[in-house]
Amino acid sequence: MPEIKDIFQCTRCGYCCHGETTVSLNEDDRRRMVAELGGDSEAVREKYWRVSLDAGGGEVVQMKTPGGRCIFYTEENGLGGCRVHNARPWRCGQWPLHPSLLDDEVNFNIIRNSCPGINKELNYAEFTAVLRELMRIGRIKC
Repeated sequence: MPEIKDIFQCTRCGYCCHGETTVSLNEDDRRRMVAELGGDSEAVREKYWRVSLDAGGGEVVQMKTPGGRCIFYTEENGLGGCRVHNARPWRCGQWPLHPSLLDDEVNFNIIRNSCPGINKELNYAEFTAVLRELMRIGRIKC
């Protein structure tokens, strides 16, 4: 049975936590994050989240990115980490094993070149075969 470590082993480089954009938080992400941070949703919203409106007037909630990195990113002894790792957004738990890699070799190569944790010994077909199986059995949380 394939395992995530066959295609990816996080090096805690923090590259995925850097940038001015971040993932959107769904309702479950927000609920878990509030619980992890002490249960005061208004305080969490004010301190950690960037809230904007989409074209339809609905809220888009993302983590703030001070200094060009996720507000929850920490670094100690040269290793990156997440202050809310146990309650991190589902997209963060999935990254870099995103389903778009299955249909886009160019995207795969871009992510592989930026993420030192992706197994560089596998070609695209080998990588996607393992990822497909992991997704089929529901085991892609990193």
